[in-house]
Amino acid sequence: MPTVLRLDGLRVSIYVNDHHPAHVHVIGPDAEAAFNLNCPAGPVRARENFGFSLSRLTKIEKLLQKHVEQLCRAWEDTHGIA
Repeated sequence: MPTVLRLDGLRVSIYVNDHHPAHVHVIGPDAEAAFNLNCPAGPVRARENFGFSLSRLTKIEKLLQKHVEQLCRAWEDTHGIA
């Protein structure tokens, strides 16, 4: 599970043996969520949430959206086509 980005104290990872659609896992000290990237330009949307508040999820979506092109490239590098 390579870490592709660190944001606001969170680790953004792509699992090597993961499935489509293109998405990332955001891991915090007490929570984890998966976000669909909707490559190539978003919008980034939360898909699964285990422990983040709704306001924190919204903030994470906005942070990820700023990096969506980079994250889509990382997904493609790891899995092929997004």
